[in-house]
Amino acid sequence: MNLRNNDDFYIDQFIQHLWMEHGLSDNTLAAYRADINTLIRYLRVMKISTASVREEHLEQFLSGPAGRAERSRLRRLSSVRRYYGYLLREKIINLDPSRNLTSKRLGRSLPKTLSESDVLLLLKAPDVDSAIGTRDKAMLETLYATGVRVSELVKLEFTNVNLRQGVVRVIGKGDKERLVPLGEIAASCLENYIKYKRDELLGNRMSKMVFVSRLGKEMTRQSFWHAIKKYARIAGINKDISPHTLRHCFATHLVNNDADLRVVQTLLGHSSVSTTQIYTHVAASRLKKLHKTHHPRG
Repeated sequence: MNLRNNDDFYIDQFIQHLWMEHGLSDNTLAAYRADINTLIRYLRVMKISTASVREEHLEQFLSGPAGRAERSRLRRLSSVRRYYGYLLREKIINLDPSRNLTSKRLGRSLPKTLSESDVLLLLKAPDVDSAIGTRDKAMLETLYATGVRVSELVKLEFTNVNLRQGVVRVIGKGDKERLVPLGEIAASCLENYIKYKRDELLGNRMSKMVFVSRLGKEMTRQSFWHAIKKYARIAGINKDISPHTLRHCFATHLVNNDADLRVVQTLLGHSSVSTTQIYTHVAASRLKKLHKTHHPRG
């Protein structure tokens, strides 16, 4: 069967299937689409139709320059397997060429975090006399207090914030909802921003979003990424950090202080506790480092 003329159609159907059946996020769906489009372009250059692909063709694709890094190869392998599995289930092809593809198992790298003292320096960096600084202070405090993803933070709406109860309702991956406590300090910073500085940023404009830009528009992940880089420099933190670093700090510091792993899983919005278990390795790594530094037999 020749799928060459129908590739775009089947990719669209595949992405729709992933969205409807698995509720994957827009970013994840975009990654799948990009991987499969890259595969299709490769096959066209090689003059191989999608339906006539053999295992060795896919192996060459995964091992080429675009897939040489092992983590990139694993991600693309997942995309390829899902795509051909979908084509097989839909009876568009008769044999799945990806069924025997393997990749060596990787050890998970530990997430990059900051010490509690470094986090405090970062949180103190914004100039709270300005509207922008007050907003950024509230964003940093909320990020560290809740462990939300930056995409969840910038999409936070007024209807999802309850300052009286001190909780936020977060819409996570797959439109799954979870309630996360704010804590007194984050709630106070958020209230201060909303009461005294948000209208200054909005001007005469209206927005349902809690955090807005200096032009009164919705904040973007990229703008906050640049902001946190700036505050790291001001705080004298000589590490490459991002908004996701504070999510890792949130989880790591909870685990370091004996929080139950299932509770951390719920707060982070992880579907499986196995994803959260990486933070126990971070805690163990920290303990080993302390032991080596301070114990006479370390």
